[in-house]
Amino acid sequence: MLDKKKVGNILGVTSLFPVIISIIIFYVERGPDADVYFVITIYGILSIIGILFAVFSWLMTKRFFLPIISLIGNGAVLAIAFLLLLAMGISEP
Repeated sequence: MLDKKKVGNILGVTSLFPVIISIIIFYVERGPDADVYFVITIYGILSIIGILFAVFSWLMTKRFFLPIISLIGNGAVLAIAFLLLLAMGISEP
């Protein structure tokens, strides 16, 4: 049976996966024919899921290291998605 602390630890580790998946998508979707709006959408969805997992992990375990690392990583991915969306909005008339 899983107790509250184990579930929190599992969520903490799982909250790092969206950052890793975003890095993989960054290297897979390259080139001039890449669909930038698809990448922006994937980055946004993955980072919000990662942030939610990190918050739930922090609430269940009361540890700070893993959720803070995950929040920083997912926040950076969300910031990159926002900057990409801003750049795409500026570039189109």
